[in-house]
Amino acid sequence: MKKTLLSFVLVFCTTLTWATELVTLIQTYQADRGALGRLYTNRLSEEYFTRMQAFNQDYLKTLKSQNYGSLSEDGKIDYVLFRNFLEEELAVLDLDQRAFSEINSVVAFGKPLEEFVVARRRAKQPESQKLAATWNEVAKAVDAQLKALPSTSKYTSWQKADLAAQAVESLNKVVKEAYDFYFDYDPSFTWWMPEPWKKLDASMNAYAKALREHYTNSVKDDGSGIIGKPIGREALEKQLGFEMIAYTPEELIAEAEKQFAWCEKEMLKASNELGFGNDWKAALEMVKNTYLPAGAWPEEVARLGEEAIGIMEENGWITVPPLAKETWRTIMISPERQRVSPFFLGGEVIQIAYPTSEMSHEDKMMSMRGNNPHFSRATVQHELIPGHHLQQFMNQRYMTHRRMFGTPFWTEGWALYWEFVLWDRNFPRDAKDKVGMLFWRMHRCARIIFSLSYHLEQMTPQQCIDLLVDKVGHERANAEAEVRRSFEGSYGPLYQIAYMIGALEIYSLRKEMVDSGKMPEKEFHDLIMTQNAMPIEILRAKVTGKPLDKNHKASWKFLD
Repeated sequence: MKKTLLSFVLVFCTTLTWATELVTLIQTYQADRGALGRLYTNRLSEEYFTRMQAFNQDYLKTLKSQNYGSLSEDGKIDYVLFRNFLEEELAVLDLDQRAFSEINSVVAFGKPLEEFVVARRRAKQPESQKLAATWNEVAKAVDAQLKALPSTSKYTSWQKADLAAQAVESLNKVVKEAYDFYFDYDPSFTWWMPEPWKKLDASMNAYAKALREHYTNSVKDDGSGIIGKPIGREALEKQLGFEMIAYTPEELIAEAEKQFAWCEKEMLKASNELGFGNDWKAALEMVKNTYLPAGAWPEEVARLGEEAIGIMEENGWITVPPLAKETWRTIMISPERQRVSPFFLGGEVIQIAYPTSEMSHEDKMMSMRGNNPHFSRATVQHELIPGHHLQQFMNQRYMTHRRMFGTPFWTEGWALYWEFVLWDRNFPRDAKDKVGMLFWRMHRCARIIFSLSYHLEQMTPQQCIDLLVDKVGHERANAEAEVRRSFEGSYGPLYQIAYMIGALEIYSLRKEMVDSGKMPEKEFHDLIMTQNAMPIEILRAKVTGKPLDKNHKASWKFLD
C-alpha cells in the first residue's frame, strides 16, 4: 500500500509545478479578503461596497504590474485566472451597488447607527445617555418612513422590495451585534440602552416587513411555492463571459434542444428494445419500478461505487490514488434535505436519498422509483470516482491555491463528461441501463433550458417543474425538489447549465487531444485532475500547450 502511494506521488512530482510565481499573491489575497469580510459584515452598505471595490482594484493593479512575459506557463495561467476572478468580483460589486443605490433611501436614518457599529469595532466606550437619546430619535425617523410608505411609489418588482427589506434587516443585525457587545459589560450602557434598543428594533422590523410587501406588477409566487430571484440578461451575459463561455443564452438553449433531440432518438431505440415501441415514457415507468427495498438500497449503492472504481482501473483510463479508494463513505440524506436533493449528493461522502418512515406513501414511492438501480448506476461514478470524490481529493493536494477559481463547469462538467465517455464505451449492460443513462442526460439538457429561461424571465418555477415532468419524465415531487434546489438553494444562476455545457467543453477538448492521437487518454485525464479547478477554456491552454494572452477573454467555440 505504502509503496503504491509513494510511486503515485513520485510520478506526479516529476510532472507538476507545485508552485508558480503568483502563488503568494493569490494566497495573500484570499487571506486579506477573508479578513475584510469578517470585519465589514453589513454587505448592504456603502462602506462595504467602497472598501471591497478599492481592495479588488488594488490587487488588480498589483497583478497588472507583473511582467507577464517573464512568467512560466503555469504562472501565466494563474495570471489570467486571477485577473478574470478580480474583474468578476468588481463586476458583481458594481451590479450589487447599482441595485443597492436604487433602494438605499430606506436606510437614510442609519448614519448614527453605522457610526455606533464602527466605534464598537475598537471597543470605544459610548456616551450612553447621549446615545439613548439618539436612538430614540432614529426610531422616530424609522416610524416616520414607515408611516409615509403607503404614499410612496411601489417598487416595480418584488425583488427590489425584498432588497429594500434586506438593507434594513442587515443594518439591524450589525447594530444588534454591537449592542450585545456592550450590554451587561458596561453598567451605564446597560442602564440607559435597553428601552431605546427595544423600540428601535421593533421599528426596524416593522419597517422591513412593510417594505417586503411594497411592490406591484410582479408575481412573487406562481403557485409552485418556489421563490427564486431571476438575475436578468445583463448579469447572465456577464457571468457567462467570466466563466469563459463564448455563447449567448439563446445559443446555449438551442444546443440543449439539439442534445435533447439526440437523447429522445436513443431513448426510442431503448424503448423498442424493451418492447414498448415508441412509448418511451412507458419504458421509463418500467425502469422506475425496478427499485430495491429501502433497507437493501444503501449496500447496493456502495457496490455500484466499487464497480465504477473497478472499471476505471481495469481499463487504465485514469490514475486512482489508493487513499482515494479507501476514504469514501456513505450517509443517508435527511427527509428535509430530500425536499431539495431527492437523489445522490457526492464527494468523499456519498449521500443517499431514500424514504423514511414519516414520509407519505406517495413521497416514499417517488423516492424509491426515482432512485432505482438503473438510474443510479449512471450517476454513482459521477458522485464518487472518477467524479466528485476524486476531484476533491486531488484539489486538496495539487495546485491548492487555485481552489478559489473553482467553477461548476469544471466540477459538474467533469463528472458528467464521464457519463459521455462511459456511454461511448458501452457502459450500459442492457436497454434498462440505457434508459437510466438517457434519463439523466435529458435532465441535464432540460436544466439548461429551464434555468436560462428562468433567469431571462421567460419561464416561471411552475413551468420549469412541468417541463421536467412532461418532457423528461420526472416524478412530480422530484421535479419540484430539483427546481427548488435550482432557485432557492445556494447554487449560482449558471450552476445547472454547467453540467452539460462543461461536459461538452471537456468532450470537445478530448476530441482535440485524445481522439486526434496527440495525447494518451490516461495522461489527458491525469493532467486535468492535477491542475485544480478553473474555467475549461483556460484549462485548454494547459492541455494543448497554446499560450494565453494576458487579457484573454472567452472565445473558444467548442460547440462548432
